[in-house]
Amino acid sequence: MHPIEHLRYVARARGVDPTELTREAAAALGSLRGEHRDLVIACRRIVERHPEAGPLWWMGAEILVADDAGRAAWELADRVADDRTPRIIAAAIPDEATVVTIGWPPTAGAALMRRGDARVWCVDSRHEASSFLQRLERSDVECDPVPAESMARAIAGADLVMIDGVAACPGRVLAPVGSHVLAAVAKSIGVPVWLTLGIGRRLPVEYVDAIAERVLCGDPWDLDLDDLPVGLVTHVASADGLTDDVATGLRPECRFVPELLRTSAI
Repeated sequence: MHPIEHLRYVARARGVDPTELTREAAAALGSLRGEHRDLVIACRRIVERHPEAGPLWWMGAEILVADDAGRAAWELADRVADDRTPRIIAAAIPDEATVVTIGWPPTAGAALMRRGDARVWCVDSRHEASSFLQRLERSDVECDPVPAESMARAIAGADLVMIDGVAACPGRVLAPVGSHVLAAVAKSIGVPVWLTLGIGRRLPVEYVDAIAERVLCGDPWDLDLDDLPVGLVTHVASADGLTDDVATGLRPECRFVPELLRTSAI
């Protein structure tokens, strides 16, 4: 596929996991032969079309500061394809733990399926939990759905809550809608809340604020994300391991490149 057509495919894609989307975008940019200006425009348009995908912002920033953008793009594609975060999180989960999740959490889900001995109670978000439950069942992971009205009882009987972050910085976390309620209930009961962050989700505050500005708008009853208060998070689980030093755990994985925030003329 021609790189330009590949980029168009990435721009048009909907309902694709952000990690897979980032891998495809990095591969397309790695094949693109052009000036730095062309790469800036391409990266900017990708995040404009998919502002909710934190790893795309990370990818764009990493490519635009690289001495060899093409080589950097291919390296990023390889890093995304071999994200070690689920392996690290799986090793940190207590033996035979009961874990409450919400929606379909790709990073936490991969860790739980790798672990195998956990029991998972799934709270729905945007009608995604049923598909996640099916995936867990196919992986022989013990799991059950949790009705919203039973959320507090489920959390009280769990060892921890795991919430996948979409994008995060030391002062702000964006997570699937319903995460705020889940974390608040866990906080009131004293159950640990692990914020699980796959590669590319820890960003400079400017990018997280830009994502929030673009995604947390419109009808408040029809939003896909929550502005999750950082104070409700007890632990951050990422490629750097598990830590209860939340501020340190949320340090950005990339530098701030202001070019990504400018609006394309066409």
